[in-house]
Amino acid sequence: MSVSDNDKSVGLGRAGDIRVDLLEISKMVEPGSRVLDIGCGDGELLDILVNERGADARGLELSREGVSASVARGLSVVQGNADTDLVDYPSDGFDYVILSQTLQAMRDTRECLRQMLRIGKRTIVSFPNFGHWRVRLKLLLGGRMPETETLDLPWYNTPNIHLCTIRDFVNLCEDLGITIEQSYTFTHYGKLSSRSMPLWYTNLFGDQGLFVLSYDDDGLDEWIDDNPAGA
Repeated sequence: MSVSDNDKSVGLGRAGDIRVDLLEISKMVEPGSRVLDIGCGDGELLDILVNERGADARGLELSREGVSASVARGLSVVQGNADTDLVDYPSDGFDYVILSQTLQAMRDTRECLRQMLRIGKRTIVSFPNFGHWRVRLKLLLGGRMPETETLDLPWYNTPNIHLCTIRDFVNLCEDLGITIEQSYTFTHYGKLSSRSMPLWYTNLFGDQGLFVLSYDDDGLDEWIDDNPAGA
């Protein structure tokens, strides 16, 4: 899933108008793939995947406004709740299942990851890093829940209920036996870097994390048996 020269041109004309994680995710998806975008918002990523990657892509979105905006773009999006509705999707129904900047809003993070890995051959996840040095500094000096460009809502009016750090997420994947195929971080200024640096460094300086995950079939079957939905 390395980025080819052709992939680098994906979304080029929209680079200033699209979130950096969505732009990079669009380059990771192989042309013609089957894709499910969970929490797709107004369909910004889906639009690129369908029109520039030739993907058979569809979305699941909680808000009525997001669904309406996506449908207005001519995209296939249904209204639904990822916390409850992913169980209705068939196993291995997609090549990629994407969850961008939504992981921290899931009520059951473990179950959400389990279902995504069951539904898709690969899962792509991006999320804000609560371990970034700016967040730590604001907590240390201000003594209040920090607000940043990626965490831009006050604590009392945010859907984010399970904030985590990059280290937290890596440890969770290790605990659950999930394979991290690729991992990247974005700096505060939107610069992308692979996680070739030590984990302490990416956890401190990465503003966002971006991960490509997979799970072998035998391991997933065993995990489902040991961790039934709702357990």
